Amino acid sequence: MTATAAENLTARVGDGRTMCYAQYGAPDGTVVVNAHGGLACRLDVAAADAAARTAGVRLISPDRPGIGGSDPQPGRTLLHWTHDVAEMLDQLGVERFSAMGWSMGGQYAAALAWALPDRLKRVAIIAGALPLTEAGVFAQLPAFDRIYTRLSIRAPWLVKPCFGAMALGARAAPTLYGRLAAGQLGAADAAVLRDDGYGEFPRMSAEALRRPGGVVEDYRAWMRPWGFGPEQIRIPVDVWGGLQDDLVKIAWPRELARRIPGATLHEKPGGHFLAHLYYPDILARLR
Repeated sequence: MTATAAENLTARVGDGRTMCYAQYGAPDGTVVVNAHGGLACRLDVAAADAAARTAGVRLISPDRPGIGGSDPQPGRTLLHWTHDVAEMLDQLGVERFSAMGWSMGGQYAAALAWALPDRLKRVAIIAGALPLTEAGVFAQLPAFDRIYTRLSIRAPWLVKPCFGAMALGARAAPTLYGRLAAGQLGAADAAVLRDDGYGEFPRMSAEALRRPGGVVEDYRAWMRPWGFGPEQIRIPVDVWGGLQDDLVKIAWPRELARRIPGATLHEKPGGHFLAHLYYPDILARLR
């Protein structure tokens, strides 16, 4: 399946770079910006479209630089991305908004909370990681994330073909790609992909991985310092963790909620893809 017109919107940011974004939900609703996960792109919240419409939410989901349809920005950090989002929303006439970030995107949602406190209403961090520059955190990542991160930093020439092959597989044999992905995940996450009929995940993956150099830079970026600490966030934050998450230890959401002043912790049955099970609840709190 190809992206719809509402999934291929663009804005000019920074030094003239194109920022591609998707829009779901209610066109005139309360704005929520989505920060997509790793090995993912703007399409990773397509499944939230109906829930966003019901909640009265205009869900805006941009590709990070070098991912999907967005132009690259070598050497970027979390805080560079907050400038891009602010410029995009200025062009759209949006002043106040909320934000959500899943997995690798959790740190980008946190960055928005810290960098734009006068514009942010509330933030949801879903299955997010602690700062990887902190002692002992990187070693707790799943093996594939550690490998992709190290190769992206030390041998990008080696890992780019891997990402390219994954994109080809998602395009050429989407159902098989979805089944293989499900087989590598825990039971809770495999059920999410299976219930979708292995449709959206391969479509999202094909778009997310079509520019391997951008995926490499995404892995490089998440190893750079945040530029702030969780303790410095001063707006309301909901931290969501899946009790059956095999990719992010449940201790991480608990620790984030402990360190972010006033944060609310939501521990729910589900895996790394728990957002798919709780979009109505997540959006209702952001609304």
